[in-house]
Amino acid sequence: MADDTFLSDEFVRQLTAVGEVDIVVGVPTFNNRQTIGRVLSALQVGLVKYFPRQRSVLINPDRGSTDGTPDEVRNASVRDFETLLTSSPLRTMHRISAPCPREQDGKNWLRMILTAADLLRAKACALVSPDLESITPEWIEALVRPIYREKFDLVAPIYHRHKFDGLLIKNVLSPMIRGVYGQGIREPVGAELGFSGQLACHYLESDVWPKDFADAGLTVWMTTTAIASGFRLCQSFVGPRIHSAKSAEDLVQTIQRVVGDFFGCLEAHESFWIARSGSQPAPAFGFEYSVALEPIRINRQRMLQMFRVGASELSSILQSILSPATLQEIQVIAQLNDREFRFPDELWVKTLYEFASSYHHSVITRDHLLQALVPLYRGRIGSFVLDNYRADAEQIEKKLEALAVQYQTLKPHLIENWTAKK
Repeated sequence: MADDTFLSDEFVRQLTAVGEVDIVVGVPTFNNRQTIGRVLSALQVGLVKYFPRQRSVLINPDRGSTDGTPDEVRNASVRDFETLLTSSPLRTMHRISAPCPREQDGKNWLRMILTAADLLRAKACALVSPDLESITPEWIEALVRPIYREKFDLVAPIYHRHKFDGLLIKNVLSPMIRGVYGQGIREPVGAELGFSGQLACHYLESDVWPKDFADAGLTVWMTTTAIASGFRLCQSFVGPRIHSAKSAEDLVQTIQRVVGDFFGCLEAHESFWIARSGSQPAPAFGFEYSVALEPIRINRQRMLQMFRVGASELSSILQSILSPATLQEIQVIAQLNDREFRFPDELWVKTLYEFASSYHHSVITRDHLLQALVPLYRGRIGSFVLDNYRADAEQIEKKLEALAVQYQTLKPHLIENWTAKK
């Protein structure tokens, strides 16, 4: 049973009034007035269309919006289902909006959603971003149906991306999770997730609650915890992910928070992955289709220049993080001109594994360690863009598969460095 002592009396009263449900959909908000109405409409239509006989509730923890978002949530409605569907809802859809308690011990917005799922005895749950512009009613089916109908415990999304979108996921998180945890997941930091009520309870009872994780790190924690705890995972195609433009973190912040959170997951699940061998792909549901996406432009020359400067100026710091052989290889490729430059898969994987091990051993301040990874990541991305400038989707998939195989093959290198006494 969830610990609901941090919940407000009003929130508990609203939950009690709802009673038991089949489906919980969580939509945390923070100043999303411009997009939340469309998101809620798409979700409600999706629930009516695909789950007309199931009892459902939308849970909206608001994290202190000052732009009127809570009013938009309370007033949002689909006035005429007959203009959108061939039938009206067979059950009442509930909607609960409440301020999120001050986050003194972690991500209380997530704890609110998980606790609601537990108290309402939900069979299936979903997390959805409040700023999606590309959401359709089909998203809720993609995230919930494998849980409700097929008895999976976690559904990760598969987004349709431009080939140079999500490069941190493609070069670090996805292949490293496959290599270390033995589970192929294309989007381990997807902002949208489906999960079972049983898994929601497991998260609440976890010995490791992600107190200081970034929002993207939370989904990494949810994904890796599900793998390490033996739950059934799958994936669903949802289409392109287009969201409203907001000020984005710079690359240093992203690396420090997301990669740092992932390294923290490695520590939490050490006993699982060290003993794990081999890998298996997570089943994928739905139909993958292609649509034209806005091109993503990357200044490769600037990336490579920043790599060279970082590899030179941070040499003394890198000596404490990397093995002499790995550092020497990096210094050799730093001397190559732009046309000849390549950051080979094997070298990149060894670099990541040695950074993860040095993070584990706290060889230097962890924030400084992650900051030192940034110029090396820039070099890797510059190389990836050069290699794939004219590549089509099929060719890139083959190269990403080869990279994932390198993560699997070199896992002993991670274990050796991870378990070595420093």
